[in-house]
This record gives sequence, C-alpha cells and structure tokens, in this order.
Amino acid sequence: MEYLFRDLKEEEIDVRIATVNEKGVSLLLYKDARVDQDILDETITPMNWQRDHKELKGNIYCGISIYDENKKQWTTKWDCGKESFTEAEKGEASDSFKRAGFNWGIGRELYTSPFIWVSNKQAEINKEEKNGKTKYTCYNKFSVEKIKIEDKVITGLAIRNDTLGIRAFVFNKKTEEGK
Repeated sequence: MEYLFRDLKEEEIDVRIATVNEKGVSLLLYKDARVDQDILDETITPMNWQRDHKELKGNIYCGISIYDENKKQWTTKWDCGKESFTEAEKGEASDSFKRAGFNWGIGRELYTSPFIWVSNKQAEINKEEKNGKTKYTCYNKFSVEKIKIEDKVITGLAIRNDTLGIRAFVFNKKTEEGK
C-alpha cells in the first residue's frame, strides 16, 4: 500500500513520561503540530492544504483539507482534540489538528509503538513523601535515538535518556517475535 505522507524521522518524534513508580517509567511517543505543518508543506505544498476549526457540542474540531487537482475539489478529514494542562483552548486546537493529521496518515506509525518501559537502572526515580503519601517522579529527558518503520509499523526503536547520556530502551520486532 502506498501512503501519501512519509514516515516520521527520529528528530520529529517527542518522548514523554506517562507513568512513574519505584521500578521505573513508561514512556509515550508523540508528535507536535509543527511536524504536521512541515510534512503537509513538504508533501502537498503550502498552497494546497488548509485547516479549519469548529466548535461542536463544546469540543474543538479541526479539519485538514487537501486539494485534489484531478477531481478539482477539496477533501477534508476532521477530528476533535482534548484540552492541555497549560493552555486549554490552544491545546485543544493543537490536539485536534494533530488528530486530523493522523486521519490523513501523518505519524500514524506512532500508534504501533511497543510498550516502552525504562527501569530505575536507566532513569532517576525520585521518591517524595507528602501528607503521608508516597509519590514517585522522574525529571529525566528522553529522545528517540533510532527508529525503523516498515509499512507504517514500528519494527525497531531505541530510546535515549538524554539526562544520563545512555541508551535506555531497545525494541526489535524480529527479536520480540522470536521469544
């Protein structure tokens, strides 16, 4: 199957901490809206795509429209977003744009990410006691060191703990399948 948009590059994928406990951290891969804008400009050209935002039942929706020169018409794919913790409306608009980009196939390979677990040997876990409750935190920064994508599926992945200067996670689909 041929896809309209190229796969994401290592430097276009961000890594954030999802959960922390005394044994380590789980990580998530994501892209930001600028990545979608750059890929749309690169593939479609700035003049042949557009975005539109609408509010429906209190939710912000974004539509990304691409002009089809053969049909002489715009085709739009829509999705809604979720508020962010920092700037609610801006975050919701940005999230809806990224989700509409997924609908077009931009970064869809991120949905095939393996579960990323980094043990406390490859991450600094802090234990905090507050009001009689224990909370674990990690302020390390992580990045995608290498990624291999085949047919929009992640088949290889290396995550780096930039804070500690070490490779913290490795995934190879062929190795995993052989277990």
